[in-house]
Amino acid sequence: MIVVAGEALIDLVPQGTGALAALTPALGGGPFNTAVALGRLGSPTAFCSRVSRDAFGEALLERLRETGVDVAPVQRGDEPTTLAVATLGADGSAAYSFYVEGTADRLFGKPEALPAGTRAVSFGTCSLVLEPGASAYEALLREASARGVFTALDPNIRAGLIADADAYRARFRNWLPSVSLLKLSAEDAEWLGGSPREWLAAGPAAVVVTRGGDGLTAYTRDGAEYAVPGERVVVVDTIGAGDTVNAALLHGLSERDALSDEGVAALGAEGWERLLRFAARAAAVTCSRAGAEPPYAHELKAWKTA
Repeated sequence: MIVVAGEALIDLVPQGTGALAALTPALGGGPFNTAVALGRLGSPTAFCSRVSRDAFGEALLERLRETGVDVAPVQRGDEPTTLAVATLGADGSAAYSFYVEGTADRLFGKPEALPAGTRAVSFGTCSLVLEPGASAYEALLREASARGVFTALDPNIRAGLIADADAYRARFRNWLPSVSLLKLSAEDAEWLGGSPREWLAAGPAAVVVTRGGDGLTAYTRDGAEYAVPGERVVVVDTIGAGDTVNAALLHGLSERDALSDEGVAALGAEGWERLLRFAARAAAVTCSRAGAEPPYAHELKAWKTA
């Protein structure tokens, strides 16, 4: 079981240009997208969050159930669902503004225990910024790591939500001793400061940096560096691409029985190349269609066995 901990929200995606373009609601949130992608790839997955009882919340849970994700750990609340208004650039890249005051996911409380059989827990995005839920997720991260559970972190920076950038950067560095796999974009890395080698020295077994169409690079504790190019694709938008990479990395590690620091260290050049190419292909499929629509396992089967 891979548990994804974090927010589920509604993206309002413009259907045209200009400030008054019509907005279409889409199911989203980095952790939510990661859970859906894991479910579609076939990994046993559970979602750990707090979701509104409103119509948006019901739609979010229904999508998770449809993809086989266990929603038993989800807490419920009467507060509204968080909204994220997306703005799409000419290259399909997405920027967001958020409506988060008084929303359900902010009130997440740390569960007494993770689901039975949990092998890994993934964290990231808004849930690690917005209090009081951020502190609850942080406590869950530290507790899981202390118990020997493989932990993944995708900070997925949304700078507009971070009131004190220096305080967040310090908090990020304090998470690293509890993180097994750090995945982040080149833009996130630049905003956070530091380098993969510095972050590795603080705790993670591996750091994976994504560079959009230029591909992915993995850095490991033994000083190795593995890179693959991006997959060529006609980009519709990039919504959910990073979340798909996150899911593909966790799924691939699970298939290789490598959800441990020792397993990551044993991958070697061939293992990392295959894992990174799998993640790049999965992200390319997501970018080829509108919204966060990660691929199903059968869509990647031919590539996986090539």
